[in-house]
Amino acid sequence: MKIENNVASKALLDIDANIDKLVKQIELLSYVNPLNIEEEKQRFFASKYLTDPVFKYPNINFDRFKLHRKLFENDIERIEDEQIRKLYEDIIYQYSGLIECIENIGNGKRFYYDCLHCFGTPTERDVENAKFILHFEEEPSNEGIFEPKYSSEEAMTFFKDYSKRYDFDYKIESSDKISAIAMVLNNVQTLVLNSNYTYSDNEIAVLTNHEIGVHMVTTMNAQLHPLKIFSNGFPNNEETQEGLAVFAEYMSNNLTVKRLKELAYRVIAVDSLAKGYNFSKTFRLLHNQYDLNREKAFFITLRVHRGGGFTKDYLYLTGLKKVYDYYQQGKDLSLLLTGKVTLEYADDIENLISKGLALPSKHITDAYTVNSNTNKTVDFILRNLK
Repeated sequence: MKIENNVASKALLDIDANIDKLVKQIELLSYVNPLNIEEEKQRFFASKYLTDPVFKYPNINFDRFKLHRKLFENDIERIEDEQIRKLYEDIIYQYSGLIECIENIGNGKRFYYDCLHCFGTPTERDVENAKFILHFEEEPSNEGIFEPKYSSEEAMTFFKDYSKRYDFDYKIESSDKISAIAMVLNNVQTLVLNSNYTYSDNEIAVLTNHEIGVHMVTTMNAQLHPLKIFSNGFPNNEETQEGLAVFAEYMSNNLTVKRLKELAYRVIAVDSLAKGYNFSKTFRLLHNQYDLNREKAFFITLRVHRGGGFTKDYLYLTGLKKVYDYYQQGKDLSLLLTGKVTLEYADDIENLISKGLALPSKHITDAYTVNSNTNKTVDFILRNLK
């Protein structure tokens, strides 16, 4: 690969490598998932939904103050390209914010305010969009595709079979220490399935396209670049990454009204944080007012209240709308698959590719090759979100 201006690029590559060494341990999801979910769920149910869970979290294995100091010691003035220098300035501030998030996990309001800085919170328009979705009827629940059938061990077979369409390898594990039903750990290229969960055919179809088709695809593409920021993440990449992942569900004809409503409930739950609701009040909002069964209400509430108030979950819906609109405008989705990148930095990605500092995507989300969606209600909803 030819890299323009070797002297200037060496400064950039040195700074990028230094940042990479510092932030490899900043995998927020590794720290924010409680260790005692099942025990606290049973205690919460036994209290008739009145006593908030008391969650325990993994120990942090890095020196937070030292990490902050070394991040800001990077002499980004050595980066001659003004556009790239501004990108790295944004990146350093973003990583600093994530360190603060990790530092304050379990510290209530402090963690919540750090999350506001990193992820924001739903606007009034976002809440209106969520309520708009909740007006639609779900698909009939008696359809066999929604019936829980598969343990995490059985589900692994489906993921391994689906993954044969991609030219990469990754690890797959199960755990009872995650709040999601599945998640990709980017730093260790591992898919983790929730060992306490029983999966339906629809969930297998959704998760293979979501977790492998996008999250693992972007993990693997990111490793091919000279610059490690594609692996460690551009600023605010969560919205784009989750939007791409849910859009893969849509393109593969697996996005249902039922699933969209789940994303809408997450927005409602995050909005409850801004209103000052505690865990039990958010749970009762979902369980009593919105008539969610107690298991679903608990896990949506858990996702949002873990750490002290984790606001990221509202971004699935906003990200989906942005990626849907981007696709409808005829823009190149493969540009957003180059790594853990952000739609708003598309020009920066193109600039880095043009200078030989990044590569076009090698692995392309299988679902993106043809639009297989036939769900007209889902199409109507996505077109009409504000």
